[in-house]
Amino acid sequence: MIHNNPPESRTLGADIRALRKARGITLTELGETLDRSVGWLSQVERDLSEPSITDLRDIARALDVSVSSLFRSVAPDHEQGLIVRGHARRPIGSRAAGLVEELLSPDLTDDFEMLHSTFEAGSKITEPVTRPTQEVGYIVSGRLDLTIAERSFSLTAGDSFRVRGEPFRWMNPYDEPCVAIWVIAPPIY
Repeated sequence: MIHNNPPESRTLGADIRALRKARGITLTELGETLDRSVGWLSQVERDLSEPSITDLRDIARALDVSVSSLFRSVAPDHEQGLIVRGHARRPIGSRAAGLVEELLSPDLTDDFEMLHSTFEAGSKITEPVTRPTQEVGYIVSGRLDLTIAERSFSLTAGDSFRVRGEPFRWMNPYDEPCVAIWVIAPPIY
């Protein structure tokens, strides 16, 4: 009988390591922030030590992600690391600006991440965001105004866009939510 166990890289520790590296944070720097030893962090990243809920909250805060994004989705063993069901997406980021993001990728260990982004009606960010990434988005429904490097665009369902490390900001001044699929490389969440 063949067992389709998920590769060992698809674990909480691997996700924490991927997030830390995506942010350019060393084990030493994260250890200092958390007031924890490099040895303990290394064990967490290799799944040799299990962090407590308090530890997870502190790690999430230090890596600027929601605590819930660190929890593994509940999926049957044969789907782990391969399939993400619509009802089991992990929330990513915060809703502060009216943006709801869910991870479509099975985990954070690939060279990219794919997100389902919902921009609530009337939402916007006021300050441009600049990230050392390449990003591509596709508008599934609704409308979104996007400024990339001081060039403004109005996007509608079926439109797509690319951002390559330029400053960008978004706004949904419309009366309906906008849904987009967003691919980011390297992963930032």
